[in-house]
Amino acid sequence: MTIQQATDLTDAAMLGLGVYRPERVVTNDEICEVLDSSDEWIQSRSGIKTRRFAGPDEDLITMATAAAQRALTVAGVSADQLGCVIVATSTYPEHTPASAAQIADRLGSTCAAFDISAGCAGFCHGLNLATSMVRSGAESHVLVIGVEQLSRFMDPTDRGTAFIFADGAGAVVVGPSETAGIGPTAWGSDGSQAHVINQTPSCIGGGADHPVVQMEGTAVFRWAPFAMAKVAHEALTRAGVSIDDLDAFIPHQANLRITQTLSRNIKLPESVAVATDVVDAGNTSAASVPLAMEAMLRTGQAKAGDLALLIAFGAGLSYAGQVVTLPPHE
Repeated sequence: MTIQQATDLTDAAMLGLGVYRPERVVTNDEICEVLDSSDEWIQSRSGIKTRRFAGPDEDLITMATAAAQRALTVAGVSADQLGCVIVATSTYPEHTPASAAQIADRLGSTCAAFDISAGCAGFCHGLNLATSMVRSGAESHVLVIGVEQLSRFMDPTDRGTAFIFADGAGAVVVGPSETAGIGPTAWGSDGSQAHVINQTPSCIGGGADHPVVQMEGTAVFRWAPFAMAKVAHEALTRAGVSIDDLDAFIPHQANLRITQTLSRNIKLPESVAVATDVVDAGNTSAASVPLAMEAMLRTGQAKAGDLALLIAFGAGLSYAGQVVTLPPHE
C-alpha cells in the first residue's frame, strides 16, 4: 500500500503579528549603577539607549502567551485552528518540559508544540519550519513565537553583555495565502565558532553557579556584517527579488553598528527603511526580528504588504534569512 501524501503546494504568508514588551524600561544610567561603564560608551559601542527587563509577573511563558494571543486576534485565527506551536528561545530555564506545550495550553490548544534553539536566528528558523508545514499541507495554521528573558541569564558586571541583552516576545501566525508571502530560506551554521557565544558554566558537570551568557563581541562583529551580506543576497536570489524591490530591511537587532555595516555591505538602497529597534529595546535574541518588525509597522516606517528582507544570526553560530511580505499587526 502506498502512503498518501499531499502533492499540491499551498502558498503561505504571515497572517498576523503580535508582540509583548515588558513594562520596565531600563536606561543605560541604571545599567551603569553596577556596570563599570557610561551611557556615552554604551551608545557609542552598541547604539542602545534603553532596554526592557521583565518583572516578577512577566516570565517567559507569560510574555510568549500574550504575544501569541495578539497575533491570533490580528490574524482572525482561533487556537483550535492551530496545527503546531513553535517557540524559538534560548532562555527557558527548564530542559523539559519545553515551553511550547505550556503556551499552547494557555492559548486553549492541544496541537503539536515544541521549542527550537538556534540562538538569535531562532525566529527565522521557526518561520521556515512553519512555512514548510503550511506549504506541504501538513498543517493549515502554525504559530511561531520568538521569546527571551535574557535578564535572568546575565552577569550585570560583564562589560561584554550586561548592557546588550534584554527581554520580550514576538509572534506570527503562518497560514495559507493566495500569493506567496514568505520566500525560500537561506540558512546554515558554523559550528567551528560555537565558542563565540555560549553559556557558562555549562550544565554538564552540574555546577552550582547560575549560568550566564558570554560573548566574544569582536569576533561576532568581524563575522556577522560580512558573512550575512552573502546570506542576504542568497535569500534575495532564492525569492527572485531584486534588492531595489525591497521596502524594508529587518535584521536581528544585535548592535546598531552591525546593522549599519551590514546595510552598507549589502549595498542597500537609501529607499529601503532599516529597522533600528535595538536603540530602544536592546538585543532580545530570538524575539528581536518580530519586535523590530512590529516597531517599523507601528511607527509607519513600513506597512502591511511591504516587501522586507529578514536576516538573523547568533549562537551556534547559526543564521537564516528570507524575503517576506509584512503582516498586519496589532
